This record gives sequence, C-alpha cells and structure tokens, in this order.
Amino acid sequence: MKIKFFAPEWGNTLPFEHFCKNVKEAGYDGVEMALPFDGRQKEDILQSLKNNNLDLIGQYWQSFEKDVDEHATNYEKYLRNLISANPLFINCQTGKDYFSFGQNKRLFDLAAKLSDESGIKIIHETHRGKSLYAANITHHYLTELPDLRITLDISHWCNVHESLLEDQQEEVALAIAHTDHFHSRVGHPEGPQVNDPRAPEWEEVLQAHLKWWDAVVETHRKAGTDLTVTTEFGPATYMPVMPYTQLPLGNQWEINVYMMNLLKGRYSSK
Repeated sequence: MKIKFFAPEWGNTLPFEHFCKNVKEAGYDGVEMALPFDGRQKEDILQSLKNNNLDLIGQYWQSFEKDVDEHATNYEKYLRNLISANPLFINCQTGKDYFSFGQNKRLFDLAAKLSDESGIKIIHETHRGKSLYAANITHHYLTELPDLRITLDISHWCNVHESLLEDQQEEVALAIAHTDHFHSRVGHPEGPQVNDPRAPEWEEVLQAHLKWWDAVVETHRKAGTDLTVTTEFGPATYMPVMPYTQLPLGNQWEINVYMMNLLKGRYSSK
C-alpha cells in the first residue's frame, strides 16, 4: 500500500505558487482545498499545483443553507465546480446536524450520482455541525447506507462526546472500516484541536489518535488499498490563541509538517 500526505490550504496567507513550493519542499504529495468559481483564478491554482507536481483533493465545506432545497442546489454547484478540476477525489462536509436522516440522505444520494457520472470519488467528512457530527449518528448512517465512504476527522468526535470515545468503540470501529482518507488533527474532550501535539501534556490524546489512525492504516494494508492523509491543524482562532492579542499558541505550518513526518516515520514500513 502507499500513503500520500496532503497539506491543507486552509490558513495559507502566501501567494499560492509560493505556498505550493513550500508544500513540495516539505515533502507533501499534494494539497486539499476548495476551488473558486472564477475560471481564471481556478486555472491559476491548477497550474501552480501542476508546476510543483502536486495532487489535488477537492474540498467542500460551504454547507450553510438551512433550506434543504437551496442547500442541495448549492451542494451540486460546488461539487460540479470541483469535479471540473479532475481532483484525486472530493472530500465533503456534507449536510447539517439538524437535517433529518432523509434530508442528509438526499445529499449523499446526489453526491453518489455525481460521482457515478464523473468517475470522481466523493467521500464525506466526520465534522461538527454536519451530517456525520457524532460517532453514534455516523454509525446509524453507515449501517443504513453501507456504501458510504468517509474522511475520518475523529478530533471532532472527541469534542462532541467530551471524551476519548472509550464508550463508543463499536461506532469508531465501523467508521474506521469505512475510512478512505483521514485528517491527522488531534482533538481533546474540550476542543477539536490541541494547541501543540508535541507538548507532553497532550501525550494521552495523541496516543489515542495514533491508535485510531493505526487501525485505519492496518485496514488498508490488509486490503492492499492506498490511503491519503491531510495534516489539518488549523490557523487562529481554530488554533487556540492568547487573550487580547489573539496570537496563536502554536505555529500551524510547523505543527502540520511535524504531523506529516511523525506519520511518515510511523508507517514507513507498512
């Protein structure tokens, strides 16, 4: 099996070509990001990725509309825009936590239809506020919709359930079995992102996440399938900040590169 590592464009403040050079030099295989609708801007982004031999994971996160009809219309619009760029696959923060099962299923079905039409795989992220916001809720969706494939960002569930999911082992196991991609951010019972995973006070939660990611890697190793990882620690104020100054407590870029190198070393023999 092969594991590819992706940098998040989220938080980047550099010119995109410069950012891509840094991503490549750091040892990443690509970038996970949303794309603008403006044709020229999108083409410039795709050219910079090509110039630096970087793959693209398309990212959809703009699920804001409360009216499900409007929501579905915009969902399709964003997905078609990403599909037109021919990404490696698309990762979606699909639906809303307050939508019914039927309403979110409508979106999953729409994504499946677009995927079938285009040949671009579309998977769905475990994310607060979205359809797969909790371990038990995701278990229900995966049981009812066994073809659903996911991006596991388990940091959100630690926050939602205020735990390291000790009492949700069956739910986590099913999610791992459906995982095609994961975000290697470390969350904790009181938040979706520790300030710095290198700090000794976070050792317990780091080890919990590593155990979950180990299980994902082992599942793909046994199946002989490739895996992708995005090191998605976010910027301030997702990154915890100092009061008054709002200065971040950690360096987003350094932490993400650290996470990539940690996992590369851990899984180099897989």
